Amino acid sequence: MTNEFIQQKIAAQFGEKVTNFEEPYGMLTFETNAANNIEMLKFLYEDTELQFRFLTDVTAVHYPDDKGRELAVVYHLHNLVDNVRIRFKCFISIEKPDIASATEVFESANWQEREAYDFYGVNFVNHPNLKRVLNVEEMDYFPLRKEFPLEDQSRIDKDDEMFGRGGSFN
Repeated sequence: MTNEFIQQKIAAQFGEKVTNFEEPYGMLTFETNAANNIEMLKFLYEDTELQFRFLTDVTAVHYPDDKGRELAVVYHLHNLVDNVRIRFKCFISIEKPDIASATEVFESANWQEREAYDFYGVNFVNHPNLKRVLNVEEMDYFPLRKEFPLEDQSRIDKDDEMFGRGGSFN
């Protein structure tokens, strides 16, 4: 099964609802609207030729400079019969980070979605038990969003030049 075949099947089914097909490192990657995530997952699972029946991962990525599309929910799927992997992304706004829970298609999405909620604040609608798994419930922020500097900016014992950032290299 080739990436071209998979892309043709997806494009025939969804038309303009899918965009930005790419193949970084040989893995077919594309985007769809957040409103289509469950329909896409069901199609990829149920199609007799595609058979993407293993959800490898659900995660999120924060793109703070992409207004209205700050959070990407990323699904990695695996066809175990043909040993093919694909990835698709759904972008959502940080102001309303809602997307349907994939647990109705893949029960294994339960903990993966909880982790994405815990670290990025993605609200998986209709999730059976959406709560923090690694951080304390009292936390009022999401630590993997790029809203915070990586290091304490008030420290004077670290010079950025020592780490190859800024300054001269003479």
